[in-house]
Amino acid sequence: MLSIIQAAGWPIWPLIVCSILALALVIERFVSLKTSRIAPVRLLDEALRVAREAVPIPDVVNQLEKSSAMGEVLASGLRALNANPRCAEQDLRATMEGAGREVAHRMERYLSALATIASAAPLLGLLGTVIGMIEIFGSQSPTSGANPAQLAHGISVALYNTAFGLMVAIPSLIFWRYFRARVDAQLLTLELAAERFLRHINTLRRAA
Repeated sequence: MLSIIQAAGWPIWPLIVCSILALALVIERFVSLKTSRIAPVRLLDEALRVAREAVPIPDVVNQLEKSSAMGEVLASGLRALNANPRCAEQDLRATMEGAGREVAHRMERYLSALATIASAAPLLGLLGTVIGMIEIFGSQSPTSGANPAQLAHGISVALYNTAFGLMVAIPSLIFWRYFRARVDAQLLTLELAAERFLRHINTLRRAA
């Protein structure tokens, strides 16, 4: 591996940095976007059961908020009712939508960075290719002819950087699309859960 890096020359170092960053972002997103952290399977049913007859006390709401991203959204509505039991339905919906936007922002964090790496890596590889071609043409001498060592080095710089740029860009693009689709699916789950919970709360308030 070290011999490949040496043969590729200095243009490969930005690509190595991009590959390390991309790997770190992929690992971080896998951990942060786990279902247990975003929308646990039974959390909505448990929240509906707890709020079946009355709005839970603040301690229960705090526990719900700390459980997951879905818990934050549901707890925001309960906290608004604890603060003002007569708040309008529009205000309650706006409060939960605001909490949902904050959760969505956290879920989408670093995805733009991963997309940037996927776009920039081929360009960095192309830069290395151009630099290698410059070295190839620079090795040509009108008096002594081509310098085989410089010619071989220029070809190595061009080909290694092109290949490494694609090796960084392709997985980054694949993971970006995967996480983008995963976030969209989880946001839809949160939206549907919040809507169902809001209807339950409004039914509970009308019955009280």
